Amino acid sequence: MILIQIIDLYSLIVFVAVVMSWMQLPPSNPIAQFVHALTEPVLGPLRRALPSMGGLDFSPMVLLIGLQMLKRLLF
Repeated sequence: MILIQIIDLYSLIVFVAVVMSWMQLPPSNPIAQFVHALTEPVLGPLRRALPSMGGLDFSPMVLLIGLQMLKRLLF
């Protein structure tokens, strides 16, 4: 099913965003800009909705869990 593949691809992109945040690539990097453009529309609102956890950002983990739950509902 194509929707399952899209969810898997987006999950991979979110994971890449997490790894890139550890690497602290400059915002001018084209790959960083591309990944940010794909993930920030979803991660931004999640970040604002989640309570502050001492500087740790759990929004990617919440998004990945949500994507896996959606995938299970579709499959």
